[in-house]
Amino acid sequence: MRKIILNLAISLDGYISDTDGGFNWITGHGDENLNTDIQFDFPTFISGCDTLVMGRKAYDTCGIKNVFDHENKKFFVATSKKRTNLHNVTFISGDIVQIITNLKKEPGKDIWLFGGSGLTDQFVKADVIDEYIIGIIPTIRGNGTKLFPSNYPVINLHLEESTVSDGIVILKYSKRR
Repeated sequence: MRKIILNLAISLDGYISDTDGGFNWITGHGDENLNTDIQFDFPTFISGCDTLVMGRKAYDTCGIKNVFDHENKKFFVATSKKRTNLHNVTFISGDIVQIITNLKKEPGKDIWLFGGSGLTDQFVKADVIDEYIIGIIPTIRGNGTKLFPSNYPVINLHLEESTVSDGIVILKYSKRR
């Protein structure tokens, strides 16, 4: 069965964007001395997903232009505003978690839950995320948008993999069964 995978980067203190929604701080520290032999393979991750889910603010900030092979992906953008669908972008409102968990039951590749925090918050609280892939950026932001604002259920995870590249620690967790 398909998986819903949350894959994004956070600062050491848990922020996913700056106060303006920007991501230009998401970089390594320029030192590869502690790089692990095994590296997280982002292109392989991308090729294993055929669907991306994001909030409207994340879509407006990032769009789809920075995603590899985006022409072969389906995009679902959660929004309360009426927007016209594009050829591979569907704007949806309502119970986004239910819509995507229903989509998960259909044949296909994995579903990448991209962001932002308003969207991911709903999926975390509903406990429907199968994998968490979190890149920890070697930066303390002090402000911005938090990944986990508050009031979450306990979700026990199992560490599947950890890698380091350019000071960025990438942790891959699955739900503990």
